[in-house]
Amino acid sequence: YAPIEHLRMIFTEAITHPDVAVLSVATRPDCLGPDVLELLYELNQIKPVWVELGLQTIHEKTARFIRRGYELPVFEDALKRLKKAGITVIVHVILGLPGESKEQMLKTVRYLGALHVDGIKLQLLHVLKDTDLAALYRSGAFRTMELPEYLELIGDCLKILPPDTVIHRISGDGPKSLLIAPEWSGNKRLVLNSIAKYLKEQKIYQGMGLL
Repeated sequence: YAPIEHLRMIFTEAITHPDVAVLSVATRPDCLGPDVLELLYELNQIKPVWVELGLQTIHEKTARFIRRGYELPVFEDALKRLKKAGITVIVHVILGLPGESKEQMLKTVRYLGALHVDGIKLQLLHVLKDTDLAALYRSGAFRTMELPEYLELIGDCLKILPPDTVIHRISGDGPKSLLIAPEWSGNKRLVLNSIAKYLKEQKIYQGMGLL
């Protein structure tokens, strides 16, 4: 949201530092005006630039519920312009959003696979204290996933993504001091070991580009 002059200053300072290999910018698809895109293009000539976009879901009903603030065509336009500029694009997806079925979640992942995004971050939904979502959860309006459900869902997501899509994240965890649900997600070692064991047993990990 900063003026382009400020973005140029801080991004240039970061990307020209000798210890920095990649400039990764997390932003919204509706924040990529022509001036910002031109700046990212220029920086990409110095060192690789990655842009991370928080899509979360392709389903408009869910997008309105989580107050994402933009419609799917805005994401598609931003992705098209970034790829035209030669910039690596990584997309964030939240699995387990209230009201979404497993097939709807897989539809979001399948959609991104068809677009051949460079990378994807799969994030488990967390319910954190002092949020609207926490109040909704306590009312019984939705439930969070159990670990076996999540393992199967992650496996199905990886199976439908193209082999050249880099998996940057397959879980994520909220601060334990704020986490309400799912409680099992607070045990990071358990989650990572369980995912690794499941993928190995199902022979899903072979050929995958896991970061």
